Amino acid sequence: MKAIKKAVYPLDKCYALAHIRYKEKPYIVVAAEKEDACLLFTAEGQFIEKIWDGPSGTMSIVPLENENGAFLATKKMFSPNDADQACIVLLTPCAEGWREKTIAAVPYTHRFDVLISQNERYLVCATIKKACEYKEDWRFPGQYLACELPKDLSGAVDLKPQLIVDGLLKNHGYIRRRDVHGDYSVIGADSGIYEIHPPCKDNNEWVVNKILEEPTSDMAFTDFDDDGQEEMITLSPFHGDTVKIFKKRNGIWNCVYEHPEKLEFVHSIWAGKVKDKHIAIIGHRKGESRDLYGFIYDNGYHAELLDKDCGSTNVLVYSVGTQDYLVSANREINEVAFYELEV
Repeated sequence: MKAIKKAVYPLDKCYALAHIRYKEKPYIVVAAEKEDACLLFTAEGQFIEKIWDGPSGTMSIVPLENENGAFLATKKMFSPNDADQACIVLLTPCAEGWREKTIAAVPYTHRFDVLISQNERYLVCATIKKACEYKEDWRFPGQYLACELPKDLSGAVDLKPQLIVDGLLKNHGYIRRRDVHGDYSVIGADSGIYEIHPPCKDNNEWVVNKILEEPTSDMAFTDFDDDGQEEMITLSPFHGDTVKIFKKRNGIWNCVYEHPEKLEFVHSIWAGKVKDKHIAIIGHRKGESRDLYGFIYDNGYHAELLDKDCGSTNVLVYSVGTQDYLVSANREINEVAFYELEV
């Protein structure tokens, strides 16, 4: 596996990434965690324009399907210690550039998403904590909140997500999954990994299932060994140093691999299929060399070095035509990097 760096652009404390479809073409949106801006790039990595000036405080960006580039994003979520004014904003392209509107005030929202299930659209928010009175104050565990998201967001919008799950200490990891009913959330916290399903025709209540009893920072899923059943790759504990791969046997997730090298402040994670191979991209933010790795199965699970000392905080893999790309928010060196990915 190779990642060939093709384009870079400076962005101080770059963090959140998203793939949007705008004017019938693919683009990449990148926003800063702290004081810098939000930028738009072509899928190949060419800078197009600034969407907003800083400060950003953007931990998550969620595209709205079939709305010509419109997306939701967090703002004022500067860190777990500085997010009491955090909110979710709607960005819509217009003749003058991009129109911004706040649609929900949700303090400490680290991850959020839009779920579509049974023809209903839900805004879901995973808060990393409820309050913070001093640095590294973890006395107020996070929550999972949800509400219906109106199909028409053109007018005044002031959404009030309601409590679904409480007591989620260090509620950090998030990924959207899908089953026969539609989308659902998987979240990672100090108490483990949970599936959270919206109401469906069989049950009009939200359903919460714990699937792993282990402190987890982030997780992703792909069928590494191509046996027809997806594995789960995890980063643990919160902002930790351990990469594990689990397989589900008799309904229970069991660890089948632990990466022998400790990766300090491991943070970036993406998993999926590229060409005919199932891979994961993992990056860490501290240590002597803050590297980016590709994990793959070839007569066993192993990791391959993709880039050295880049300090990646989030990654995204996508394709344009026959070319596969990797974009990485290399936060620790203040660089947005676009790579051609070869597997």
